Amino acid sequence: MINIAVDGMGSDNAPRSEVEGAVQAAREYGVRVTLVGKEQVLAPLLKAYSAGPSVALQHASETIAMDEQPSVALRKKKDSSIRVAADLVRQGIAGGLVSAGNTGAVMAISKMVIGSVPSVDRPALAAVLPTLKGHAVLLDVGANVTCRPHHLVQFAIMGRLFSKIIVGVSSPRVGLLSVGEEESKGNDLTKRVYKTLKAGFVDFIGNVEGGDIYNGRADVIVCDGFTGNVALKTSEGLIEAVLQLLREELSSNLQAKFGALLSQQSFKRLKKRLDYAEYGGAPLIGLRGISIICHGRSNSNAIKNAIRVAKEFAENQVNEKLEAELNQLDGSEKHPAPA
Repeated sequence: MINIAVDGMGSDNAPRSEVEGAVQAAREYGVRVTLVGKEQVLAPLLKAYSAGPSVALQHASETIAMDEQPSVALRKKKDSSIRVAADLVRQGIAGGLVSAGNTGAVMAISKMVIGSVPSVDRPALAAVLPTLKGHAVLLDVGANVTCRPHHLVQFAIMGRLFSKIIVGVSSPRVGLLSVGEEESKGNDLTKRVYKTLKAGFVDFIGNVEGGDIYNGRADVIVCDGFTGNVALKTSEGLIEAVLQLLREELSSNLQAKFGALLSQQSFKRLKKRLDYAEYGGAPLIGLRGISIICHGRSNSNAIKNAIRVAKEFAENQVNEKLEAELNQLDGSEKHPAPA
């Protein structure tokens, strides 16, 4: 049975969301979960939720706050819940790590403790988003705020492989997120990346705009972590606002309430397709192990689904396949010239 290590102290709602999500995942997905954190805090909750033998506890005496500098946490907090969970993955005790904690700290610790694929300079966070034609992979969505051109080129390579292996797209179309479709549009970073991608070792379709993220024009959308995180958070905020406005409109009068009753199942399906909690978390790809980073506001359902994603990655040996694919690429693709 696959074991997933969960940072029990990470989210804004910790540790209740983590405990509830772990218990639900163990019951629904047939997975073992090791909750990592302060024993005196987690043990009573595990008992209250009748966790059972499939949910274990690993004590970690320290936690990393959301506002802490990752570099400081990496050096000074050797017994943090994130660090201990990553150590379990490195030792092969756990098949993956799930955390809704400090994104920068999770990335830094994952890269140092678990390690990255030799041909990858910077692992990237990949978000799978629903589109009008299926799903698109957006990366990076927050792991690397500042990037050089060759980093985005590597993101394109990893995103294409991720789309093929996980999403099941045979020939993923890769787009570069910019402020206009024309090659001349964008900043210095996107213009230089455009030239490299156009030269071509991916199915590059050119620049795509923000409006193309959800219309299915591209299967993989590449950007730096700052831009990707803003795009992702804007999308989440818009979706929440639209759903709230729908609820208000559908309860505004008797006729609307009757229509809402008739359409109840359709609205439930729509919410399920759009709710970030259903997607669990974003995998940090380019590592030699599995690390799933969740939203800080994750509820128990998001934690449960992140554990499911980690389990699926482990079962399908996604990281091993990604590394094997990267190693098979010719030198120009594996090590694009730094720019």
